[in-house]
Amino acid sequence: MTTMAVECAPAVRTTRSLLGYGVIAGPLYVTVSLAQLLTRDGFDPTRDAWSTLASGRLGWIQMTNLVVSGLMVLAAAVGVRRAVGRGWPGLAVYGAGMVVAGFFRADPSGSTAVSWHGLVHFAAAGVGFAGLVVAGLRLARVFGGWRSRAVVVFFAGMFLAMAASGGAAWGIVGFSVAVVAVSAWLSALSVHLYRTTDK
Repeated sequence: MTTMAVECAPAVRTTRSLLGYGVIAGPLYVTVSLAQLLTRDGFDPTRDAWSTLASGRLGWIQMTNLVVSGLMVLAAAVGVRRAVGRGWPGLAVYGAGMVVAGFFRADPSGSTAVSWHGLVHFAAAGVGFAGLVVAGLRLARVFGGWRSRAVVVFFAGMFLAMAASGGAAWGIVGFSVAVVAVSAWLSALSVHLYRTTDK
């Protein structure tokens, strides 16, 4: 079978289409979040986590951002399964966690009481983040090696640090940087598999 025939095979086109969602999922989430934090009155990126953008009159924007980005990650997980057959369950858990978190608003920064929807949001995010870390460690064999492991370990560390910091600026900012890093990692992984897949 020629290279051209392989590249044009319907299965390959389907796999690449699914991986294409992984290319844009991270940049979409980051861009929409940054646009909001730069324009939302009263939002302080050193005090407020991005998930708190789901609060208030315009909160539906961030909720939609989480759901749509999560669905794209789920599509990418299917693409990863088709391309390499490893690491995809963790990505699927991450995407599902984003979708669930998008349907339940995070509590506003400084809130003294934890609401039921804030608890569901945090739990869904935590489970999703654990899935992402597992995916990154599993997929390091096919992309990035130690760099993939470093990105997801950094992400996990910053999530735990933010949770333990009690809202300190370094914890919020560190986690925001980690979100950008894993979003870039997912895009780079998807591009790599898009270019190399023959399934």
